[in-house]
Amino acid sequence: MIKDICDNEEEHASRVRAAKEGMPSEERINEMCAGFKVISEPSRLKILLALQGGELCVEHITEAVGGNQSAVSHQLKTLKDNKIIKSRRNGKNILYSVSDWHVLTMIGVAKEHLDCNE
Repeated sequence: MIKDICDNEEEHASRVRAAKEGMPSEERINEMCAGFKVISEPSRLKILLALQGGELCVEHITEAVGGNQSAVSHQLKTLKDNKIIKSRRNGKNILYSVSDWHVLTMIGVAKEHLDCNE
């Protein structure tokens, strides 16, 4: 019969040590939580999903997410202030895009998780 991990003190200590060594600092944990909080708001998540295909201006983002331009602009500012999106001027338009592909990877994993049967 296989012993439970908690019955093996040496293995237990090794796993606890590894967990502690892999744990980010409190500051990094707080930064991670803040980032998740920013992208977890439904309006901002919709904006990020709209930007998966590339750059869009406020008008097109508003159309894609079904909001009003004032609310979308407010959410874009929050995303930009948190360095999740970036912008550039193109003539009269400001084009927005995701600043780091890791954010899109996290969103993709979350979407896959929804379809997981486990």
